[in-house]
Parts: sequence; C-alpha cells; structure tokens
Amino acid sequence: MRPALLGSVAVVLALVLTAPSAAATDRYPVSYGLAGLAKAAEAQLTRPGSAPPGANNWSCKPSAAHPDPVVLVHGFTANMTANWQTVSPLLANNGYCVFALTYGVPAGTPFPLDQVGGRNPMEQSAAELGAFIDRVLAATGARKVDIVGHSEGSLMPNYYVKFLGGAAKVSDYVGLTPLWNGTNLAALATLYGLGRALGLGPLIDLLVGPIAPAAPQFLAGSPFLKKLAEGGVADPSVTYTTIMTKYDELVIPYTSGYLRAPNATDVVLQNVCPQDYAGHAMVAFDPNATQVILNALDPANAKPVRCHFVPVSP
Repeated sequence: MRPALLGSVAVVLALVLTAPSAAATDRYPVSYGLAGLAKAAEAQLTRPGSAPPGANNWSCKPSAAHPDPVVLVHGFTANMTANWQTVSPLLANNGYCVFALTYGVPAGTPFPLDQVGGRNPMEQSAAELGAFIDRVLAATGARKVDIVGHSEGSLMPNYYVKFLGGAAKVSDYVGLTPLWNGTNLAALATLYGLGRALGLGPLIDLLVGPIAPAAPQFLAGSPFLKKLAEGGVADPSVTYTTIMTKYDELVIPYTSGYLRAPNATDVVLQNVCPQDYAGHAMVAFDPNATQVILNALDPANAKPVRCHFVPVSP
C-alpha cells in the first residue's frame, strides 16, 4: 500500500474512531468532519435546494427548554442545503426548532447558478433574512430567534440586528469563522483600496458587481464594515459567541473574528482543542465547534468540549 493511501486511511480511521456517534434516540443521523462534507456534497447533487435534515418544519413549536427557534445562515457562495448538513440535524436532535434559508441569489438566476447564494449586497440580504425571521416568529409563536451563521452568515445578520430592527428579535447570535474586521485574503483589501485611490473604482465595480456585489464588502476597510462598526459592532441587547480557527484560509487574519465586547464570548478552537486543524469550511462540520454552539445556545446546560481530532481541510 502506498504511503499516501496509508495516510488517507489513517485520517479516515481517526475520524471514525474519534467523531461522536449518534445516540439511539436521535431522530436524524449526524455526520462530522470529512463524512459531513461528503454528506453535504451528496445532498447538493441529489437534493439541490432542499432544507438540511431537521430544518424548516413549519409546524414545530418551541419547548420551554428551548423557547427560541434557531435560524441557520449560510456562508458566501454556499446555500442551506450544503452548509448545514451537520449543525441542523444536531440542533433538531437536541430539541430545537430549526430553520434555514438560502439568501442573496440575484433575481432571475437560473438553475444551477441559483444554488450559489450570498452574492447580493449584504444590506439586501439582511432585509431578506429579516423577512424570513418574521415568518419563523409568526409560525412558531416565539418572541425571538437565535442565529447561527457561518462566514458571511456570521457577519451579514448583524446589519439586520443593528439597522433593520433585528435587535428586538434576536437573542443569541453565534458566528462561525466571523470577520468583523473583514479579510485581507491575498492582499485583496490592499489592492482594492489602491485601485480606488487610482481612480479605478468604477471599473472594479463593473467587473465584480454583476457576479457577486457582496464580495468587496468583506474586504478590510470596506464602507459596509465601517458602517457596521459605527457605535461598536456588537448590539448590547444581543448575546454573541464567535468561533474562530487559526487555520482559516479565507479570513485573514483569523483574529478579525474577535468581537471584544462585554456581551461577546470569543472562542478560538485551537485554544480549546489543540488537535483541531479545521479550516474555514470544515468548521461547520467540526464536532468541537458544534459543542461550543450547543453551549452558547443553552449555557445553563453547557457541557465540556470533548476534544476530537479534526484534520486539515481538503
């Protein structure tokens, strides 16, 4: 057997031996790590546009133990089908009413491009999220929701919270791989700023706008991020938890995820579990991160994180 194949087998065995297993009473199977990524790919290929397991049961009524429905908000160029194949069934198995949406798809986009979400300007996506949350509250009878977001989904909802009345409708806000201060991936933020200083702004907008107008908003120093930071990023009426990874290859530096507010808890996965090598995408399928999510949503019943080995993202 070749060394590369031996290494792959070792990684798979490590995942099988260390990943949590579903309890016999769980309604939905939950897969983690590479198995979770594989399930996401399979769901996208065979059931595009479908809600993830456990989500969007519009007859679900929140329990006294978990009175706030959880709204899952995917990342840039993702969708609800692929992003939440691990988190959604896990939350449903733990007694939450779970809801998810695919947002930010330009009107009139044909299939399969309509599966690529998060592309519209984040102000527009925040309004779309707000309408979805109103629908969730009306269906469930709840007063507030909790938000769990990944990547763009950890950032965009805060526009809804701060500027579109969301502060009165959101209780807990959990962000995976957040980027409150933006990213300087491949020095794009620096180059973008230089291009505008040289008078190339209209040309840049012409090239990027039709495809993904949200993209420049992620860059460090963008007008969107500056507006979001006005008066402090965190709204004082919402409880925030941020979950970062030192191996984030898209949020650069990963410390952009620190919120540093009295009502925020900042978690770096490697400070909790040193053998967690999850990259940006893998965090949504990470058994260590999912326990942090459960603890953030229900701190009165928080459990210690039983650290699992998580390999480097493929």
